[in-house]
Amino acid sequence: MSPEDIATLVLLGSFFAMILLRFPIAYAVGLSTVFCLISQGQALVTFPQQMVKGIWSFSLMAVPFFITMGVLMGTGGISDKLIALANSLVGWMRGGLAMVNIVASYFFGGISGSASADTASLGSILIPMMVDQGYDADFSTAVTITSSCEGLLVPPSHNMVIYATTASGISVGALFMAGYIPGALLAISLMVGSYIISVKRNYPKGAPFSLSFFLKELAKSFWALAAVLIVVVGVVGGVFTATESAAIAVVYSLFVSVFIYRGLNWKGVWKALDTCIETLAIVLILIATSAAFGYCLTTLHVPLKAANLIKSVSDNPIIIALMLNLILLVLGCIMDMAPIILIATPILLPVAQSIGISAIQFGVMVILNCGIGLLTPPVGSVLFIGSAVAKLPMEKVVKATLPFYLCMLITLLLLTFIPAISLWLPMYFGYSV
Repeated sequence: MSPEDIATLVLLGSFFAMILLRFPIAYAVGLSTVFCLISQGQALVTFPQQMVKGIWSFSLMAVPFFITMGVLMGTGGISDKLIALANSLVGWMRGGLAMVNIVASYFFGGISGSASADTASLGSILIPMMVDQGYDADFSTAVTITSSCEGLLVPPSHNMVIYATTASGISVGALFMAGYIPGALLAISLMVGSYIISVKRNYPKGAPFSLSFFLKELAKSFWALAAVLIVVVGVVGGVFTATESAAIAVVYSLFVSVFIYRGLNWKGVWKALDTCIETLAIVLILIATSAAFGYCLTTLHVPLKAANLIKSVSDNPIIIALMLNLILLVLGCIMDMAPIILIATPILLPVAQSIGISAIQFGVMVILNCGIGLLTPPVGSVLFIGSAVAKLPMEKVVKATLPFYLCMLITLLLLTFIPAISLWLPMYFGYSV
């Protein structure tokens, strides 16, 4: 074996060994990088240099702002209003509360950008409500956790910002636009699955649709939904950058939560900011250590070797696209979302581009694959949160989620093989894809 092959084996072997030993992901990434540098005889000062370089980015400043915006809005009393808005829109259908859950997640995801926040906030309200109205607890939980992944696709999503920074040269605005239709497609897919199960189990439906009631609830929810308009319209219209829009959205979210909805007092604001700091510390240490890890991957030519390895299996673009999804799905079972984006993107993006998948489309594929990973054992954080909120064994929730896994996989395949689903909206607004 060449010295380069030995260093690659040390890097990847030690990383996956530590993952299997349940090391915290940041430690696994950082230590495997250090071991790789030692095996190459490089100075260890390279490690902190690459960490600083990884977070020395203006675009990444949007991440703490979006996280803060999501926490403020998520704890500021908007959950009830978004649920009421969704109920006025789709509550009349068979299995109406399941549909409300899915549509509310689409609205809430556009504000929080977090599947975990969606599950914890909406789940604590909707799961008991669904059970009280005759829905099975495991079904209610399965609907909640799967629909929470819509928020990963619907902007503003800090995970999209992380992907755009990792992939280099990608417009955050284009990526935001690319997420709307896939997010809606995922919601429709989950609603179809919920409707079929609801009809089979004769779940109840709500009151008939009323336009006046819908407009009334829309007016109540306007201030919450306007936060998304500030970000998306501002970025797409070129009024300000993603980072500037995120900062403005934080100030707006603080104002709405404290003075309009009054779901937060100043003591609650400080508590929310404390939560933000904890989350941000985790995200930034992952970005920093993953930057050093990515440096080793690049110097060892791992992306090129991975591309050659995948292409040696088949030169059929369909097979390669399926393999890319399979790799991401497997990684999602053993790693959290941000590390997958940070580590897998430099390796797999060149392969995707070689078969005609654009960086924007691949970004949406990565986000959805990672979202599915959040729902799968052994490290599916959203799965654990849903089980905890519903007070159900994880095994029972996984069993109830199986039909919804199918809905999500169908959506993933459509996004993979029909590029227009992801790319039409960015192209319509003049972005280069």
